[in-house]
Amino acid sequence: MDEPDTEPPLVVVPGADSSSRQLCFAWGPAEVLVCETLFGRAGGSRSRSDGAGAAARALRDSVAGTEDRAPSSSRVFVVRRDQDIYIQTLRKLFNESHGIFMGLQRSEEELAGKSRKAQLVQVSKNYRSVIRACMEDMHQAAVSTRDPALQGQYSTQVSILSAMELIWNLCEILFVEAATAGPLLLRLLDWVRLHVCDVDSMVREVLSSESPSKHKLFWNVVDIFVLQGRMDEARHLLSKEASANPTSMNMYKILDDLMKKMPVPSLSNTQTLTELELKWQHWHEECQRYLQDGTFASNPHMESICKILLGDEDAILEKKELMTTWYHFLVTRLLYSHPTVKPMELRFYAQSSMDLFLGGESSPEPLDMILMAAFEFEMHQVIKECSIVLSNWWFVAHLTDLLDHCKLLQSHNLYFGSNMREFLLLEYASGLFSHHSLWQLGVDYFDHCPEYGRVYLELHIERIPLSTEQKALKVLRICEQRQMHEQVRSICKIMAMKALRNNRLGSALSWSIRAKDAAFATLISDRFLKDYCERGCFSDLDLIDNLGPSMLLSDRLTFLGKYREFHRLYGEKRFPEAARLLLTLMTAHIAPCSFWMTLLTDALPLLEQKEVIFSAEQTYELMRCLEDLTAGNPDKQKFQDDDVETTKVEMLRLALARNLARVIVKEGTVEGS
Repeated sequence: MDEPDTEPPLVVVPGADSSSRQLCFAWGPAEVLVCETLFGRAGGSRSRSDGAGAAARALRDSVAGTEDRAPSSSRVFVVRRDQDIYIQTLRKLFNESHGIFMGLQRSEEELAGKSRKAQLVQVSKNYRSVIRACMEDMHQAAVSTRDPALQGQYSTQVSILSAMELIWNLCEILFVEAATAGPLLLRLLDWVRLHVCDVDSMVREVLSSESPSKHKLFWNVVDIFVLQGRMDEARHLLSKEASANPTSMNMYKILDDLMKKMPVPSLSNTQTLTELELKWQHWHEECQRYLQDGTFASNPHMESICKILLGDEDAILEKKELMTTWYHFLVTRLLYSHPTVKPMELRFYAQSSMDLFLGGESSPEPLDMILMAAFEFEMHQVIKECSIVLSNWWFVAHLTDLLDHCKLLQSHNLYFGSNMREFLLLEYASGLFSHHSLWQLGVDYFDHCPEYGRVYLELHIERIPLSTEQKALKVLRICEQRQMHEQVRSICKIMAMKALRNNRLGSALSWSIRAKDAAFATLISDRFLKDYCERGCFSDLDLIDNLGPSMLLSDRLTFLGKYREFHRLYGEKRFPEAARLLLTLMTAHIAPCSFWMTLLTDALPLLEQKEVIFSAEQTYELMRCLEDLTAGNPDKQKFQDDDVETTKVEMLRLALARNLARVIVKEGTVEGS
């Protein structure tokens, strides 16, 4: 079980005057809001103990000023942990690695042995190819920009990405592929050639000259090829020297023969380690014999190469400037002194190589410590150091996930409950959620965190700014797919309220129905009815006409839907059905009392039809409703003083009386016949 670090790293906010003013802050999900207050340093303890309230007051005072003080020049700073997420050129890294991550989670877990290992190695290479592609894009951006600040930023990112690929490649060799003795050295040689020393430009310069062997960099290039085990290229260059200097032909042939015969490990199983060691021992003795005989004494350059072939540490260290790093020295040293090195022996050679190479002249850099931890097979230390040094969580989150799939982190639990893989994925995904579009990638990362992923997703998804309806629908779909019912209701309520503020009643009603919020649906239905009373027609007819079962969400919504149906029946001249529905709306008591007069007024055209529409019983019901309305109105006196309302009531009574007389005559005639 790991212990938490006791001292967190110091973060300096550029431009903030912390020496003379107190700083207040407020935490956000992925960032911190920092501001300079109007208080001096003397009141520091008070500010810190006051918490969020002090931060709020400080923000208010420092931005707006107060009546008894001049407005302050205090500033507000936004401090982000994952600033890299906002770098446009890194978008490819986040987007493409997301696809690789998802493919790894969906991969066949039942694949075992070599098949599974080959699959994981390929995944690791895919991650590295994305890093390299981003590094090339960043380099191109640095070359093309004319802004010195941007150029510096891009160059820094290129260096960081280069270090990330260097570390990842080494972890791939040691942990994912788990190369054994023999192939291990070949993998380390490829690693050095790819990352440590690029001699292509130097080679082109030498070969393009009139006399390559006379070029000042000729022997440097030969030495680099030898130090990297690139014997064919070194022999090709030495042939130029032999052609230009016939006197050195004999020495060249001997050295060329030694380089040609040098035993190297094979990736295939054509020879055992014992056979390789025997061949290497005989070859080593032959090199020793030629050196002791003074065969190369007349040519210091060839003599130096022979000493390197013998693994002479002093001779190799003389080429320190050509190797530039201690891990290049380590691989060269292993190539010429211990080509069958076993993985668990690397730690001893790595430590001594770093000590010899640095020689006490300089202290190890953070990158050196990370690589040393990898050579010591301390993968947890590698992850910890990378978490501290690198500027974002992308690297450690994806590397840890890959190592977890390799079954290398199964026994490691953190002191705060979650395993290391999940903790780092949660941190990375939380950073993605602070970005306006990358948050969609974060959803999938949370989905693959079985312990706390859903809780984190619920907390973060509620903080996504729903700036457009399209974005809200996207967030809503994510929540619905994961049965996050509380979040679905919350999003729908927020969007319904926004639509209502903008007087878009149809959209507001649609969102409230999706939220299954009866109270809000009732409120919007009342707005629809009020709007109808003022304008004499409904807006958003398509929505109201197609409410279907959704209208049962609330009585008011049911009334709205049925009232609209009454208008549709009336428009289609289906008067008897319209009359029955209108009466039902009155007698079922789902219509608001304030709307009864409107309903009774709607009955007037039906009462005045040539054909009798309402029966005697229905007419009595309408008369009762009218009396209930006039008698039960709390503003009865005001109602009576309103000439318009009084006229409506008198017209209704007259129409009802005439309809009753007509229906009695009609029903009596029918009975008489």
